[in-house]
Amino acid sequence: MGSLAVSRLAIDATLPSASIADQVAVIARKELAPQALAIDEGTLYPDALLRRLGEAGAWGSHQPVNGAADLRCAIQSIAALGEVCGATAFMAWCQNTLVWYASNSGNPKLVAKFADKFASGEILGGTGLSNPMKSFFGIEKLKLKGRKVEGGYVVRGALPWVSNLGAEHFFGTIFEREDGPGGIVMFLADCSNPAITLQPCKPFLAMDGTGTYGVQFRDVFVPDELILAEPAGPFVKKIRAGFILLQAGMALGLIKDCIQIMDELAAPLGHVNRYLPQQPLQFRELHAEFEKETMALAHDPYNTDDSYWRRVVALRLRLGDASVAAAHAAMLHCGARGYLKSHRAQRRLREAYFVAIVTPATKQLRKMLAGDEH
Repeated sequence: MGSLAVSRLAIDATLPSASIADQVAVIARKELAPQALAIDEGTLYPDALLRRLGEAGAWGSHQPVNGAADLRCAIQSIAALGEVCGATAFMAWCQNTLVWYASNSGNPKLVAKFADKFASGEILGGTGLSNPMKSFFGIEKLKLKGRKVEGGYVVRGALPWVSNLGAEHFFGTIFEREDGPGGIVMFLADCSNPAITLQPCKPFLAMDGTGTYGVQFRDVFVPDELILAEPAGPFVKKIRAGFILLQAGMALGLIKDCIQIMDELAAPLGHVNRYLPQQPLQFRELHAEFEKETMALAHDPYNTDDSYWRRVVALRLRLGDASVAAAHAAMLHCGARGYLKSHRAQRRLREAYFVAIVTPATKQLRKMLAGDEH
């Protein structure tokens, strides 16, 4: 687990034999847990914690080595965070996805300048592919437009929601060429550019501490050194499985904690909870099945077989459904105590719905499996 990264990254001296995911789990329990409520309520964006996780190697384990990549350690690290805080697991996915974009780019200047800085957490950021991913399957039209100029492109438009952002952050997204109909270009957006405006969003049901903004592009000059891929189509096909598989960590962590919640209630409420149709044993078996399938797929993210891609999409769909089911069961096992704002069960339920609706959402995944791209 994470063997490629462990060879390159320093291990915490207090945990000499620990893997990166083990270290992330320790940080989650000791440092993240006390902050989870503030992150959920939106009073804290945990940028210092995200940088600390980067120092521990959490964002670098899935960088390609000799043309191969392994997502297993990254997913396990996201899951360890997800056991404690779904919002932080989501931000971890955002950061890991940004690393995934940069480290897979065919632009050598971009790779040299950004890949390791993203992987170390020196620079934080996210992904603006929600709209493009929907556009590829006929759900939305591309919201960003760009035209070629000397030394790069000028981009305009707006994206409604991009997460894990701040004034000095970056994110990867796609625009459609106005001067070349049908052409799409993927690039890094630099939030420090004065022509880019971050607009605060209305409060969400959960996840308010995730640095989520609406992003406006007012004739933003994007230099050639920030171009991830042109044309973007083949690049998206290369990175799409990783994009989706990394989301599995959010679900695996959340489901595991929902099982823990149910287990905690066995002694005080087991005599009545045994009449509920869904029991922790069922979810333990389901979690083990999901983990096995995720690890098998995550070992080979560049697989181009259509059957592999369908397995990735089907797994992601089942993980979203299971997240909601596990959180729902945990709430019913808790009864009235889970209805208190002070109990984490209600937070897990709110976070579970996010797993089911974040792009690609349940309805889009079903559309994709149906083979309907229009």
